[in-house]
Amino acid sequence: MKVLAAMSGGVDSAVAAARMVEAGHEVVGVHLALSRMPGTLRTGSRGCCTVEDSMDAQRAANIIGIPYYVWDFSERFKLDVVDDFIAEYAAGRTPNPCMRCNERIKFAALLEKALDLGFDAVATGHYATIETDADGNRELHRASAWAKDQSYVLGVLTQEQLAHSMFPLGATPSKAEVRAEAAERGFSVANKPDSYDICFIPDGDTRGWLAERVPPATGAILDRDGNTLGTHEGAAAFTVGQRKGLQIGTPAADGKPRFVLEVRPISNTVVVGPKEALAIKEIAGTTFTWCGVAPAYPEIAFDCDVQIRAHADPVPAVAQVVPLRAASSTETSASHGTGATTELVIIPSEPLTGVAPGQTAVVYVGTRVLGQCTIDRTVSAVESVLAAVDAGAVDA
Repeated sequence: MKVLAAMSGGVDSAVAAARMVEAGHEVVGVHLALSRMPGTLRTGSRGCCTVEDSMDAQRAANIIGIPYYVWDFSERFKLDVVDDFIAEYAAGRTPNPCMRCNERIKFAALLEKALDLGFDAVATGHYATIETDADGNRELHRASAWAKDQSYVLGVLTQEQLAHSMFPLGATPSKAEVRAEAAERGFSVANKPDSYDICFIPDGDTRGWLAERVPPATGAILDRDGNTLGTHEGAAAFTVGQRKGLQIGTPAADGKPRFVLEVRPISNTVVVGPKEALAIKEIAGTTFTWCGVAPAYPEIAFDCDVQIRAHADPVPAVAQVVPLRAASSTETSASHGTGATTELVIIPSEPLTGVAPGQTAVVYVGTRVLGQCTIDRTVSAVESVLAAVDAGAVDA
């Protein structure tokens, strides 16, 4: 096959490209330039897709003996990932830029260009596996080593994209083996630190970065019953589960710390409460996709596992596609306003902690990634006094 190897400049993608060559494929390496700041530098494990990363990728390609190119995807990255990140925070949601990058850049824009140029597939260094069912349909599964499994961030892939994707590292038992292989091949990136945090905010100061791009506006900090506890200088600076930086001043009646429970962009208010109120008994999203072949009858409740963060443990759950309804007063809702008529509802067997609208919920059946949704609506497992009063009024 003619394979385009996406080379980030890290050890995983370098070894993946080398394995593709050894498997007999015709391989071309490509590095994606995602930033238009030529002075962008890498700081240890922070940042990626930098000048240094491009040079590391080229050195690996030279050792492997494959053609190597740098493609400028900076404009697409800004529009589809960076601007989306800003808009989501401004709307009171907590986005996952890595999911957006995989969805819109690496497996949409890149794959589209690769196919246009005559390539059969794109290979990356992600830790995940692709299996084929009895009918010849491709399925995305967890990697053999769950500690490094990256199937969560690939949950946005469609059936068509899976048909043209390759993950050579999926069956590798450990990252240590990949590093050892890289050293044997003479790759300078063998001991290069893994990148973490948001690549376009390499100093890790998300709050400060957003403050420069989302105009701050003073608003109220409320408790769950609607009482004003203080003020803030911009709701976009807060995330669900946040404890520090609230600056309320007045302690809670029970003396326990308070956490951010909701961010309401329309009213520019932030709702805080006790840690136990972060427990969520139901999540739902109107923006959902199936990874591979869709379930035959998704409107019938089915057993699954749900994972809400890249490194979170999966939780047993029941999922179902149902007609869309308006959120009640006991729910936190941040709908995308897509005009959808259905939503994917997921009810975990035990409450999830610190879930925020905008996050991605990935649904598994066994090791298979079945699909994903962007969370629009959450239902707290702990009712507030205000919610109980509202419920009583409805019952009356």
